[in-house]
Amino acid sequence: MTLRHMKIFCAVCDADCNTTRAAENMNMTQPAVSLAIKELEQYYGIVLFDRIGRRLKITPAGENFLQYALRISAQFNDMEREMRNWDSVGLLRVGASITIGSQFLPGYVKAFYIRHPGTEVQVTVAPSERLERAIMNNKLDFALIEGISHNPAMYAEEYMEDRLSIIASPKEGFRQGQRLSLEQFKRQRFLLREQGSGTREVFDKAASNAGISVKPIWEATSTTALVNAVINGLGIAVLPHRMIQGALERGLVVTIGAEGMDFRRSFYILRHKDKYLTPAAKSFLDLCRNYEMDYPLPKYNGLI
Repeated sequence: MTLRHMKIFCAVCDADCNTTRAAENMNMTQPAVSLAIKELEQYYGIVLFDRIGRRLKITPAGENFLQYALRISAQFNDMEREMRNWDSVGLLRVGASITIGSQFLPGYVKAFYIRHPGTEVQVTVAPSERLERAIMNNKLDFALIEGISHNPAMYAEEYMEDRLSIIASPKEGFRQGQRLSLEQFKRQRFLLREQGSGTREVFDKAASNAGISVKPIWEATSTTALVNAVINGLGIAVLPHRMIQGALERGLVVTIGAEGMDFRRSFYILRHKDKYLTPAAKSFLDLCRNYEMDYPLPKYNGLI
C-alpha cells in the first residue's frame, strides 16, 4: 500500500465514487484506478466500496479509511509545498463565508499585504459547507466562517462576536425599534440567506429555540438582493447588522425586534486539526483576532 493508492482512493471518493471520472481527473486509465482500489481492499482485507450494478457506494470501512487517507495525503502535500518553497515566501490559501468574505476579508488581506508584501493570498469566498469540504481536501489552509463545524476532524476557534438584525421597509408601516410578538413575527414574509450559510444557520437555530417554523418566500446567496427586496416591500430579512448599516442610515430600511428571538453569533477560524500552520498563516490569523482593535470596522453600502 502506497501514498499513490490513497490518492487514487480519495480521487474516486471526490468523483462521487465514479472510477471513470476519477481516472480522467488523475490522467490515468479506468482499469488502473480499479486495480488500485482492488489492491487496497486485498491489502487490508476489507471492502471499501459496495458494487451495486455499475455503481460504487462507499462502505463504513471505506468512510473510515477516507478520513485517514485525506489526513495523510494532506500532510504529505503540505510537506511537499513547504519544502519545495523553502526559500520563497509562499502562498496562503484562505477561505471565507459570504458575509466575512464580502465585509471583512478585503481589509484583512490589505493589512496582511502591508505586513508581508512578498506573500500571495489566494482567496475563496463560498458557503461554509463548501469551505469545510475544501479544508478536508487540503485545498484551503483555513477558513473564516459564521457558523460552527460539526466535523470532529476540524478545530474551530471563536475570534469575533457579531449579531443579526431584522430589517423591514418603513413604506410597509414598520417603525424603527418596533417590537413584534412571536405570533406577529412568524406571520411575516421572510427573505433569507440560503441553506448552508452561517447566517441562515443562526436564524434557523433561533427559530427552533423559539419553537417556530419558518418557510421563506425568498432565498438568496446575495445580501444585496435581500436588502433590495426588503426596500421594495417584499418582506422582512434577518441579516448581519454591519451589512445593513448603509441602507439603515439612508432611511431605506428600519430594524425591528421580535420577542424570544436571539440572533447573536460568533465568527470562527476553521482549520483541520492536523494542519501545519506556516509562520505566514499564524500571522494572518493573529491579524484577524486583533483586527477590531487595530482597524476601523467597515460599513456595507452595496445597494442598487
